[in-house]
Formats: sequence, C-alpha cells, structure tokens
Amino acid sequence: MASTPADRIELALVRIEKAAAARAYAHDRITQRHAKLRARIEDAVSSLDALIAREAKGEED
Repeated sequence: MASTPADRIELALVRIEKAAAARAYAHDRITQRHAKLRARIEDAVSSLDALIAREAKGEED
C-alpha cells in the first residue's frame, strides 16, 4: 500500500490512465461496429431498392 502522498498520487494516475485506455478502446470498438452495421444496412436497403424496382418494372410489362 502507498505510504506517502506522492505514492498515492502515482497510483491514482496509473488507475486513471488504465480507465482512459479502456474507455478509448471501447469507443473505438463501438465506432468499428457502427461502421460495419451501417455498411450492412446500406447493402440491405440497396437490395430492397433493386427488388422494388424489378417488381415495379414487372408490373409495367
């Protein structure tokens, strides 16, 4: 256990740095997951648009 104020401050700084790193990692992960999900949704919407266009064209014929 830290016996001096300087030791306690040093330990507190280590805890803060670890927490900040964990938060940054979590943020990066969420950002990556969001980008992947967005791409999948865009693909799905494009597929639906193409299907609707084919169906509309088929009804015209």
